[in-house]
Amino acid sequence: MQTLFFCPQWGMDSGNFDTFLAKAKKAGYDGVELPFSTTDQNTNASQIAQVMDMGMEWIGQHWETDQVDFEVHKALYLERLMAMAIHNPLFINSHTGRDFFSFDQNMELIEAAAELSQQTGIKIIHETHRSRFNYAAHVTSHFLKANKDIRLTADFSHWCCVAETLLDDQAEAIDLAIARSEHIHSRVGYTQGPQVPDPRANEWNVELQTFLGWWDRIIDRARKEDLSHFTITTEFGPFPYMPIVPHTKQPLTSQWEVNVFMKNLLDQRYNQE
Repeated sequence: MQTLFFCPQWGMDSGNFDTFLAKAKKAGYDGVELPFSTTDQNTNASQIAQVMDMGMEWIGQHWETDQVDFEVHKALYLERLMAMAIHNPLFINSHTGRDFFSFDQNMELIEAAAELSQQTGIKIIHETHRSRFNYAAHVTSHFLKANKDIRLTADFSHWCCVAETLLDDQAEAIDLAIARSEHIHSRVGYTQGPQVPDPRANEWNVELQTFLGWWDRIIDRARKEDLSHFTITTEFGPFPYMPIVPHTKQPLTSQWEVNVFMKNLLDQRYNQE
């Protein structure tokens, strides 16, 4: 099984998509994970054409639906998913629902996404994320037990932040999530935040090893399922995820360098064993 690596556009392109794409290609990424404009389909189509011309793949990233009114939220959610699906991404990674919607409301969104996926042939998976239906490990397990078809993007950094632990006390919920994870966001979180300042620093080695253990189990499961490939987006983010020096707005380290470090570390771990 080949592990494919994707570069996030979030915080990386500085307004210049051409430069971002060339840099990602040169660094050895197999593709990019892109947010989407629902108001500028021409830009969307142009960027996707550039990705294809570079011989790269793209993953759609939906995150912007945050309306409080459920019916408005649902309509915009489906509109935005469809806007991505018609451009044929490898799949769509979705921030789905709200943490304050009821269980039934969030499940309605999940099931509506599944219907859209069936109609378009584009897989939609749901990123574990604060403020969404799957904002915490123990909450997500209720959804996974109620609907066997839900698949996740494993970004367990958010769960560590919410729980204020490295989830050693929630083994059953983690086991279930690992069994349902089809994509990884390889960001390392800690008990007080969703992103350690620099995973290369020794003081964050416990957190790094914890996350590597979870990712190893996901990859092992995918290999046992005889998948042809598995996808990972190296998603360390910019400020405010990245700490900055007070009064200067200077990041403590380079977002780009940390993400390339993660790509190389995991490429060595999963593709060159």
